[in-house]
Amino acid sequence: MKKILTILMSSMLLLGLTACGSTGKTEPKAAAAPAVQNKSTQPAATSNKKGKVLVAYYSASGTTKKVADIIAGVTGGTSFELKPAEPYSNADLDYNNSSSRVSKEHNNNARVVKLTTTTVPNWADYDTVFIGYPIWWGIAAWPVDDFVKANKFDGKKVIPFSTAASSGFGQSGKLLQQMNNTGTWVDGKCFHSTDKGEIESWVKSLGF
Repeated sequence: MKKILTILMSSMLLLGLTACGSTGKTEPKAAAAPAVQNKSTQPAATSNKKGKVLVAYYSASGTTKKVADIIAGVTGGTSFELKPAEPYSNADLDYNNSSSRVSKEHNNNARVVKLTTTTVPNWADYDTVFIGYPIWWGIAAWPVDDFVKANKFDGKKVIPFSTAASSGFGQSGKLLQQMNNTGTWVDGKCFHSTDKGEIESWVKSLGF
């Protein structure tokens, strides 16, 4: 009798163990800890590491504007177009015609062109000022002169740039600096095309 009871108890124990091992259910894994949000105490990044940027430019044919737009895009800067109070027509800009407006201004030393405005909103906030222009007779197109003479660049870095079909940058930047020797002026560059890669490479070489 004891032998039978022992056999029965052993069978029941085996059945219980088999049932536990054949449920198909595995031990649930511990839930992964929720990702910790990276709550940085650092302030949000500014548009660039050089502070606030202004890109002021005069564009006669639209080429300088294209370069200025690329510079503004790379630096996160604000564009400011310099507009003559008396706009130039295409005929006015025909430097091959000695009777054209621009030729007369150059030949008669009458290179004083007033702008619609030289006042930049929140001027004091800008740390860097790019100044763009086409090259006329080897110098900066004179509509930019009014802007340069009217503003104080103290505490700002000033970076001139130009566009031309074949002329170089020359002394155009130095001559502008002499008109208003405030701020820190750096060497500029002349672009003979609106190649985005070339322009972006130059801007980045300045630390932007």
